[in-house]
Amino acid sequence: MAIAILNSPAEWITRFGEARKPTAVTIGNFDGVHVGHQKILRGVIERARSMDAMSAVLTFYPHPARILRPEVAPGLLETLPQRLAEFEALGMDAALVLKFDQELAKASAAEFAQRFLVETLRTRAVLVGANFRFGHKQAGDVKLLAELGDQNGFEVEIVEPVLVDGRVVSSSEIRQAVREGRVEEARLMLGRPFALTGQIRTGTGLGRKVVVPTLNLATEQEILPRTGVYATEVVLGGKTYRAVTNVGVRPTFDGQKLAIESYLFEFSDTVTSGAMTVKFLTRLRDEQKFAGPEALRQQILKDIGRAKELFAKQ
Repeated sequence: MAIAILNSPAEWITRFGEARKPTAVTIGNFDGVHVGHQKILRGVIERARSMDAMSAVLTFYPHPARILRPEVAPGLLETLPQRLAEFEALGMDAALVLKFDQELAKASAAEFAQRFLVETLRTRAVLVGANFRFGHKQAGDVKLLAELGDQNGFEVEIVEPVLVDGRVVSSSEIRQAVREGRVEEARLMLGRPFALTGQIRTGTGLGRKVVVPTLNLATEQEILPRTGVYATEVVLGGKTYRAVTNVGVRPTFDGQKLAIESYLFEFSDTVTSGAMTVKFLTRLRDEQKFAGPEALRQQILKDIGRAKELFAKQ
């Protein structure tokens, strides 16, 4: 069942009506929807089922730091549509996506809870992490949330963090891992490969003519893997292809602009547009400048061979 996506309290009430079900809900930005987020979201779904309620996520766009502290706002692992797709894949019933602006930022913790949790969502249970903060200047914490719950008839459950290799999984840890090319570590923390989505764009054509044919991805995502060559999977037209992907500036051709180019195994179609997703599995090597196209081609063939060996071991 598709997730219901609403962008204001008015939309929520119009969609679900005055006789709408109560909710079990979680609140946050959920950048990356990593394994820690997934634990909370699955808990919300279980709680909702136990009380004949809707499972809901209350999230924000843009990221609050973009409004409050733009100079230190993090680059994001995912776009809003990607986050919403992850919520849907997990089985959430609905998402309330609030526009984060100065007006919302000024709401006190009590005002926020009253307007959104009590009046709009008719919340019966809230699941959050121990470091959850909300309201003006993040004055509200889980202790205050529990007090507001006691006053307004909703329970608060604190969900313990998830550890991977002894470290707490967080969006910031994953951002750092991706930037450094540690995509296998990112995969463990995300519970799936880090992926870039976007549109195919036409390249210079040099690759097809003198090296190997590739598809070029244009993406709006803000966090990109470190430049280099990766074993990847490419989703195109509803099918998944094993591939080798280069993230870099194509130094052999004196390139200046960053490109994301994928060579798909067992794929010979000519495609110049359409949606594409690249899932990063393993980093193979740094990007290098070669003496010429033939030397580059020979290295790419070695990369393809190594990637196929890795795929064969899966």
